[in-house]
Amino acid sequence: MKIAVFSNKPYTERTFQSANESYGHQLCFFEERLNHHTADLAAGCEAVCVFVNDELGEPTLKRLSNLGVQLIALRCAGFNNVDLYAAERLGLSVVRVPAYSPYAVAEHTLGLILALNRQIHRAHGRIREANFSLEGLLGFDLHGTPAGIIGTGKIGAIVARILHGFGCPLYAYDTRANPECEALGVQYVSLDDLYRQSCIITLHCPLTPQTHHLIDAAAIEKMQDGVMLINTSRGALVDTKAAIDGLKSGRIGYLGLDVYEEEADLFYEDLSNKIIQDDIFARLMMFPNVIVTGHQGFFTQNALLAIADTTLANVVAFEKGVCQNTVLCRHVISSNHSVVKGLVS
Repeated sequence: MKIAVFSNKPYTERTFQSANESYGHQLCFFEERLNHHTADLAAGCEAVCVFVNDELGEPTLKRLSNLGVQLIALRCAGFNNVDLYAAERLGLSVVRVPAYSPYAVAEHTLGLILALNRQIHRAHGRIREANFSLEGLLGFDLHGTPAGIIGTGKIGAIVARILHGFGCPLYAYDTRANPECEALGVQYVSLDDLYRQSCIITLHCPLTPQTHHLIDAAAIEKMQDGVMLINTSRGALVDTKAAIDGLKSGRIGYLGLDVYEEEADLFYEDLSNKIIQDDIFARLMMFPNVIVTGHQGFFTQNALLAIADTTLANVVAFEKGVCQNTVLCRHVISSNHSVVKGLVS
């Protein structure tokens, strides 16, 4: 199958070319993000391969359909950037990679927790300037610190295992309990109880209309003073303006973000010689107790290879008309859960 690969980076091309030796697809790589202005680049292709910041709203999908594209192959787990209803109407099929390497994101989550707690980012800067003072770098033991996990799918469950190893009492919220987490002693509670009881809160749920700005001013008001908030899932789970207010008031004592709700204009590009036009992001970076990474939680060798292999295997399964757990050949919207029916959240 001829596939247009959008939002290409050198590491994307390397891993996809390597994985494609086993599949034999015809890959056309484009640095441009997919949107209704760039969709014409897919002319002559039967499938497009897209990433988290590509825009697949109805105008883009209509253009792709008119070009003869049949398949949208997401090389990521999230699908919030795809208008699923429009894709259904247009007869476009959608596949994704629900479990490329949950360890990569879970371990990055713990990296943010540890760096924020022990202020490794600030200590590193001081040492480079020969400042060996410990003043202002006081942390706390993770052992015995209550942590709340919102979303206990594959990634959330691994985070639970790691935090359990540190000796953290664990609380969780999800629409359904994960037996693996329950076996660790994780207590499933309401969101309000999780906010009240957790000193660390980490987000591992998909972005849906129901979870958009899940962490807003009202939610932050229910949290403990000095709470640590971590988001390695999707940026729009957190209302950034409300988070900034929480940082100013001290309600949020630590903020770790690998994602940002307006990241599409920032992440994955070198903007070091440009003025950042996003005033909210600029304000966020002024706080010493904030760490932002550029949506790199997935970025390990293991994950990149798994993403490429699964994406290309999904295309083969589509060609053969075979639906697997990672493939939805004709997606159906589930109104109860606002996710794609048949896909693991």
